[in-house]
Amino acid sequence: MATRIASAERGGTFWTQALALKTVLDRETGLAPVEVLDSAGASVETAERLEDGSADFGFMAANWVPRAARGERPFAHKLDLRIAAPMNAGPLFFIARADAAIRTVADLAGKRVVFGPEKSGMAQHARTMLDLLGLAVTPLFLDFAAGGAAVETGSADAQLQCPIPNAVMTALSERVAVRVLPYDEGQLERLRDAVPYYRDAVMRAGALRGLERDMQQVGVLNLLVVHARVSDAVAEAVARAVASNAGELARLNPLFIGLETLLREVGTLGEVPLHPGARNAYRALGLMR
Repeated sequence: MATRIASAERGGTFWTQALALKTVLDRETGLAPVEVLDSAGASVETAERLEDGSADFGFMAANWVPRAARGERPFAHKLDLRIAAPMNAGPLFFIARADAAIRTVADLAGKRVVFGPEKSGMAQHARTMLDLLGLAVTPLFLDFAAGGAAVETGSADAQLQCPIPNAVMTALSERVAVRVLPYDEGQLERLRDAVPYYRDAVMRAGALRGLERDMQQVGVLNLLVVHARVSDAVAEAVARAVASNAGELARLNPLFIGLETLLREVGTLGEVPLHPGARNAYRALGLMR
């Protein structure tokens, strides 16, 4: 029986990471073949798939996991989820056309901003970040590709993008000159202090066309999540494979760079506990007591 991993839209961060993870897990006896499931609903749809049994593991932004476990909107009831492994902590960033009169995040006030699909983790991040900064915008609920096209044609003023490298962002920056928007003084600290799953992150100069200097952005933790019903043996095998192949995962997909650091913090990933099988794997590898 296949091991099914829910990701997000094709070409997005979770989808490309899931393909790299499949390469590693396909070598594990008892896990192969691994099937990567794409979805428009990203984290919310993933949580629902884990609950109804149509997926075994799934990529979720860390902000959605406790909400699902508590049964907070948009979830109708508590979902019995557990953490299997950290995946990455990459920067989220707003972009605009380089020829637009939008120079910083503060200039987004009153503009049309692509949030991502309405039930996605990206949309929740956009709401959280802009609300904390007191910026009222017109949200557009489009996926990454459609949102990038809207910025390109001028039917959107800006877009919240997921961590690079992502294929949609690379292609967009090659088609049209874009600007990564910096924050004004004190804004990043306000976001980081208010939201426990936000971290410091740096986008390096040259990471995409038009990014000419290192830029501080908001980093968000993303997780591999599993339902509590999944057996200890399966959860342990997945966690062990992730931890043992962190270097290879980073070579397969640069989004995994920094995974080894996250694995050293595996006991403090959030209020939702590790799956017992995953805990067993990390203890055996000396990553937890």
